[in-house]
Amino acid sequence: MAPPQHILDCDVLVIGGGINGAGIARDAAGRGLSVVLCEQHDLAAHTSSASTKLIHGGLRYLEYREFALVRKALAEREVLLRAAPHIIWPLRFVLPHAPGQRPAWLIRAGLFLYDRLARRALLPASAGVRLRGHPLGQPLQPRFARGFVYADGWVDDARLVVLNAIDAAEKGATILTQAACTGLRRQAADWQATLVKPGCGPIQVNARYVVNAAGPWTAALLQAALPRAGGGQLRLIKGSHIVVRRLFAHDHAYIFQHADGRIVFALPYEGDFTLIGTTDRDYHGDAGQVAIEEDEIAYLCALASAYFVRPVTPAEVVWSYAGVRPLVDDGADAKAVTRDYRLQIDRHGPPILSVFGGKITTFRKLAEEAVDHIARALDNRHGPWTRDACLPGGDLFGAAPSDRAVLEYERWRDAQQARYPWLPPALLARYCRAYGTRVHTLLAGRAALADLGEEIVPGLYAAEVDYLRRYEWARAAADILWRRTKLGLHLPADAAGQLQAWLDAHPLVR
Repeated sequence: MAPPQHILDCDVLVIGGGINGAGIARDAAGRGLSVVLCEQHDLAAHTSSASTKLIHGGLRYLEYREFALVRKALAEREVLLRAAPHIIWPLRFVLPHAPGQRPAWLIRAGLFLYDRLARRALLPASAGVRLRGHPLGQPLQPRFARGFVYADGWVDDARLVVLNAIDAAEKGATILTQAACTGLRRQAADWQATLVKPGCGPIQVNARYVVNAAGPWTAALLQAALPRAGGGQLRLIKGSHIVVRRLFAHDHAYIFQHADGRIVFALPYEGDFTLIGTTDRDYHGDAGQVAIEEDEIAYLCALASAYFVRPVTPAEVVWSYAGVRPLVDDGADAKAVTRDYRLQIDRHGPPILSVFGGKITTFRKLAEEAVDHIARALDNRHGPWTRDACLPGGDLFGAAPSDRAVLEYERWRDAQQARYPWLPPALLARYCRAYGTRVHTLLAGRAALADLGEEIVPGLYAAEVDYLRRYEWARAAADILWRRTKLGLHLPADAAGQLQAWLDAHPLVR
């Protein structure tokens, strides 16, 4: 390989642009450490955009006695709601009950515990509900006469990753997407990494500390860098989801119990759709090529059909996705593998911290704990800060996170409609949800719809594409249509090709 054209020196090199890597980069940069984050593909290109998109304690984990994990996640739930009220919001869940399932008294006891394991200020307590004659019971089969309702949160998972990366960059971090780490070598005083980024030539990064947050590739990266360290602890569990046309009109979600012990959700999604998932099975293939299989689609359709009046068939699936969760291998059955995380640090020379496991709800806490280790090693005296900080765009009513931003989101959105009366309400509503207060950056200097430039595909204007490329590292059509937005669901099949042709014809000028 040719000698590097670019050499970067930093305190911390973070390898991996999923939620854990982006969260760690943000926390570290906010403590004054110099940070480089490299991601071989797009931000959130894999596991972190393939979740069930929930901020939740994990009601089913109580059954496995994971009380510490549930408490930690429940405490984080409201921290995140306040930090990013534009992309995270409360969602109520309906749990139908029928004879032969877990006893009603056991579910009631579990919900009682779920309500009280951590302080709850923004979300209502759980309650019983008579489903017959109730709007929540209307989509369900008549055999479900009673059930329970409880509250958790919804998140746009891919945008959560991007917001963490934006905040890291604004605090001085260097974010390198499409930059694969092809070599990682421990030296006497630091680590030397080789990155390959198309169009840039080799990049050499010299780092005092390395964070291995490569998700499904964590064990392989550690094994390559330190062969004696081995590649244990990581177990890849595949989760798949399907999307169908909307099955119910209300704004609650459903949580279904299956005879095999698994839990499946049916969630309102993008207004016109219902998201159904997930599966849990061990995965041994290429983590970069994971895809849903026909038997998984059939399984999810059959389970949903066992609850809804209207059967769900594979022919009705309009979109599907699958991801590999890199979980701590505790030897349990796939559905019961712990979602808690483990941080492994090798200090035989310049340190490397590897992240095993975790769930999207606890990413901030994981990042804080990781950076506490890093700060001690690098003699950084800045303490934790992210608990009391908004993510970019989340400062709806001031710089500090607040209950008001969660409870009065619609009021804030309506004020933006008054500020930009020339924008179609549906378009402005999408902008507000995606960008929060950063909508003002997107719309700066624009006073009419024509000022947004060309409508490249329906609902996507050149101004937004320019914003996403300039501020959010979007490069390809898939980055824009499926991760920065979910417009791909609403557009014809040829939209991605049209957008990619436009991107190729209009290179970004910085």
